Amino acid sequence: MFKRQTSGSVVCPSCGSLVGVQDDRCFRCGRWNPSLWGFAPLLRRFGNDLGFVPIVIGGCTLLYVLSLLTTVAMSGAGALGASGLFSILSPSNPALFLFGESGAIPIFEYGRWWTILSAGWLHGNLLHILFNMMWVRQLAPAVADMYGAGRMVLIYTIAGAAGFLLSSTAGGLNFSLPLFHGAGFTVGASASIMGLLGALVHYGRRSVSSAVTSQAFTYAVILFVFGLAMPGVDNFAHAGGFAGGYLASMWLNPLRPERQEHLLGALVCLVAVALSVLASAITGMQYLR
Repeated sequence: MFKRQTSGSVVCPSCGSLVGVQDDRCFRCGRWNPSLWGFAPLLRRFGNDLGFVPIVIGGCTLLYVLSLLTTVAMSGAGALGASGLFSILSPSNPALFLFGESGAIPIFEYGRWWTILSAGWLHGNLLHILFNMMWVRQLAPAVADMYGAGRMVLIYTIAGAAGFLLSSTAGGLNFSLPLFHGAGFTVGASASIMGLLGALVHYGRRSVSSAVTSQAFTYAVILFVFGLAMPGVDNFAHAGGFAGGYLASMWLNPLRPERQEHLLGALVCLVAVALSVLASAITGMQYLR
């Protein structure tokens, strides 16, 4: 079931054509190594997103649980917060700082620039993580259908980094607009989620698909309005994530087949996120003693 295929045919990940396992290139789209060294059928078992959605949900859940346990260990169970619907099971700020929250203070005061990668995998309360994981599960497979799994991961990561960079920079410069304020501390997957919507909007415009553009734009407006109406939402991160996802999708060009280097880039992104969390935990201990 989990063995490498060494003979027969496989489906090219880029264009869906049947190619031989030993073929160097897909005869239709020209993709190099379409069988992914014989592991393409195995990877397809994880879905069109190649298992990215379970990775995000599992990774975010693990870090959320660890941040809750760290909060209890540092300050007791009473520090988890339960004063309102939007503060149920809220990790403390020191716990989130330890695992890599971003914002003007971590980046400009502590030099933790890598947190623009780790912050998107952390969440501030139970509803925060539930809603964000629902959106990831809804949008990531759709983007993977149109761009391929590798480019979807690239868009997700770039959008999150762009959103937190914009918000942190605005916070560091004390720059604000009505309902838009730079964040001293910020976490959440919503910047990346807005990036997925930005990619869908761009795909609809490039492919002249008004249905895709309309639905993605409607979702984006809903999230923007929700962010403007709710206190404490990082609207700069939302705007930066949407712009980052749109620009990344322009660079990756959804009308061209996905290439092998896109999958390699996606793997680099996941490793970079893991290293950013690890770097945050290692360096963060000195500030929490």
